Amino acid sequence: MSATTDRTQPDDPLTETEFRDRLRELPPSAKLVAKVLESETPLSQGQLADESLLPDRTVRYALNRLEDDDLVGSRYSFRDARKQVYFLNQ
Repeated sequence: MSATTDRTQPDDPLTETEFRDRLRELPPSAKLVAKVLESETPLSQGQLADESLLPDRTVRYALNRLEDDDLVGSRYSFRDARKQVYFLNQ
């Protein structure tokens, strides 16, 4: 979780400036995953790996970093309840 702001309301969207400021501090893999989610959403971890050309492990790390800063959210897939899909909190 970011030390600057605690968001208690998950439905409270980030402003564009807040989103970019938080994203700026993250590693390149997290920025790439966010960019992929910006154009196509929601996507599973496997789909993100395919679209970004990053290894699954790197995508998982990027998603964890993005989730820690409340930049992405997740839910279970409607097509396959065993999988989670990810989307930007923007």
